[in-house]
Amino acid sequence: MKANKPSLILYFLALLFTIIFNCMQHDVMAVYAKSIVLPAIFFYFLISSDYKIGKTEALVFLFCFIGQVFELMDVEISELGGVLSFLIVYILLLRIFITRHERIKFRKRDILPISIVVIFIVYLLISVLSLQSDNMKKFNWLYTFYGIILSLLCYYAFVNYITKGTYIAFLMSLMAISYMLSDMFFIFCEYFSYSIVLILIRDITQILAYYFMVAYFLKKGKSHKKMLYDN
Repeated sequence: MKANKPSLILYFLALLFTIIFNCMQHDVMAVYAKSIVLPAIFFYFLISSDYKIGKTEALVFLFCFIGQVFELMDVEISELGGVLSFLIVYILLLRIFITRHERIKFRKRDILPISIVVIFIVYLLISVLSLQSDNMKKFNWLYTFYGIILSLLCYYAFVNYITKGTYIAFLMSLMAISYMLSDMFFIFCEYFSYSIVLILIRDITQILAYYFMVAYFLKKGKSHKKMLYDN
């Protein structure tokens, strides 16, 4: 067994038990199971990358962890702390997308799909932000900014895939979709009455977002090494 396999197995076990505890409506146990996910996938990344991690990637994991800690604490400021933590995560990921990828070159055939993507993202942003709980209304500006940053993250991921169609762009898109769905269903859980289905989708997409994020980091790292070797 490869050295990185146990941590990946632990990740999928944590995902499985999160689903099981959510279905059993053991919310506390589900949160504890979900808290194992991030350390497991972090160690998988660390071992797979030969214990090499960039400063930006380290900060992404750090603020993901802080966001999870706020969720575990379940105190009055937990929701606000979680939003701020993941806002920083999205800003850092957006920075990676912009600075570490070649400039996007648009072709005529890309105009229509990109236009559809932009309209779809704007529609989702406006629709989801209109569903606000009492806590969200207190920090309307923050949630709006949060939504804009997430929308930009999704835009860069989807446009990269449309224009380049690479495996890295595909992983970017999967990560962006997972984070987008996770945050959408987080708001749905706050706005609508209790629903196991909504909670399951929220937790599963958040956990999968970590996996796709790590897969993207690893693939991007290998691609960068190959470029250096070729040069």
